[in-house]
Amino acid sequence: MLAVSLDGRLAPPSGGAAQLGGSGDRRVLEEALAWSDAALIGAGTLRAHRCSCLIRDQDLLEERRVAGRSPQPAALVISRCGRFPQEWPFFQQPFDRYLLCESGLPAPGFQQGLRLSRRWNETLTSLSSQGWSRLVLLGGAVLIHALLAQDAVDELQLTLSPRILGGPFTWLQQTETPLPAALASEQAWSLLEARPLGGDEFLVHYRRNRSMSS
Repeated sequence: MLAVSLDGRLAPPSGGAAQLGGSGDRRVLEEALAWSDAALIGAGTLRAHRCSCLIRDQDLLEERRVAGRSPQPAALVISRCGRFPQEWPFFQQPFDRYLLCESGLPAPGFQQGLRLSRRWNETLTSLSSQGWSRLVLLGGAVLIHALLAQDAVDELQLTLSPRILGGPFTWLQQTETPLPAALASEQAWSLLEARPLGGDEFLVHYRRNRSMSS
């Protein structure tokens, strides 16, 4: 779930947090968080923002309360080392924090360390067994590419912001790791939703057609 510029950028040419989404994008983001058990956050995204997104709309908080769920989904940070400044707002925000890394060892500020497999389907199965089956991917481009490279993304939800930023920071990182050819098929994705969000923003929401996979 991402807000991107018309030319597919996540950040301005100089880097850093772009804050692309408006109030409409904020609402659909909170709806996705309210649906989720946890949010996957790449280390680069955490360093850029130093915090994560919270559900603030009272109707969504009430929905989670009635369902017997925690007010906020857990935050699952993917990082090689897990060393972040503890004074960042992220470490004071009201949700559980877990670190996913290859060692599985904990780090300061996190409730627990979780082992990150090189095969994302194995990692996602492990997370599901621990109660995190509904996951929202909050970025960034490195993490998105890694998941798509193993065809581990079920849905894509993008908010188009009426800006053109230029620069190298596209929402899908260009790396030497190729994406599966099946993702480029005309039958690979089905449109679930497309609607204006106000403020000249537009939401597109696609689902991966697994039955079409080769």
